[in-house]
Amino acid sequence: MSDCLFCNLKLEPTQKVIMSNELCMFLQLEQAQVKGIQLEGAGIIVPKKHRETAFDLTLEEWNATYALLQEVKKYLDEKHRPQGYNLGWNCGEVGGQHIFHAHFHVLPRYEDELLAGKGIRSMFKGANNQRGSF
Repeated sequence: MSDCLFCNLKLEPTQKVIMSNELCMFLQLEQAQVKGIQLEGAGIIVPKKHRETAFDLTLEEWNATYALLQEVKKYLDEKHRPQGYNLGWNCGEVGGQHIFHAHFHVLPRYEDELLAGKGIRSMFKGANNQRGSF
């Protein structure tokens, strides 16, 4: 996978490995470190081996993702002090996946956001997402 951003980290120079374990790593873009911006502290946990979606992970990769998530939360709580989190996988093109290497979004949330209190499902429940409306 020579053109995969998560298999070849050099392809995105602003992407940094913040922490990792044997099977996965937590990546952030440099701009995620800026205080007060949208998606402050946001990053992704990706398996080190190329897996297209979360459905392709091994049990060991799932367990490694869980273990790393616990470390990531401690790191983000200390560094960014969010008041909540959204966590999620986008799987397949219709599911919003744009890079076809599985990646688990870790999105810190802050009480001063315009959409504070809105969860992942809020955008799917809106009138703009009626089936067959396009």
